[in-house]
Amino acid sequence: MKNPFKNEDITENIEEKKEENTEETSEEETQKIEPDNSELEKLKSDYETLNNQYMRLAADFENYRKRQEAERENLLRFGTENALSKMIEVLDNFERAEKALENVEDFEKYKESFELLHKQVTDSLTKMGMEPINAQGQEFDPNFHDAVMQTPTSEYPEHTVIAELQKGYKLGDKVLRPSLVNVATAE
Repeated sequence: MKNPFKNEDITENIEEKKEENTEETSEEETQKIEPDNSELEKLKSDYETLNNQYMRLAADFENYRKRQEAERENLLRFGTENALSKMIEVLDNFERAEKALENVEDFEKYKESFELLHKQVTDSLTKMGMEPINAQGQEFDPNFHDAVMQTPTSEYPEHTVIAELQKGYKLGDKVLRPSLVNVATAE
């Protein structure tokens, strides 16, 4: 009687089974592993197409980013140029007024000259879009006003600006400088 647990027989059986399996699966696996050349070429072509599209898109985006940055710099430069050219006119008038007033002893002439200069500065800044913030008699708004004093009073409703200590300005909706104000409180 043969011993079923003998090592040599078991080893031979295992090797025989391996060979059978290898022969059967090798043909199937070969077909699965080696795709059709036309499929491979199509995949390569698709990959190249997508890669080229990606590269063009990346280059377009980089060009767009650079163009936007250049436009932003030009806008800032133009805005500064525009503001400075308007202020140069005011500076010229200050210099003219200074020369004209060297020999004038009439105080009213000084006053008129400086009122004209003040108007010109105000007009130039208004043309650039700057507006004064209305504060006197308005309800206190922390977006436009900075309360530096509070005065208990019964003459004005509570939270009303009773005095503007320093004028505030805005450019469109943006506050350049809030108005410094005195606000009424209840007694």
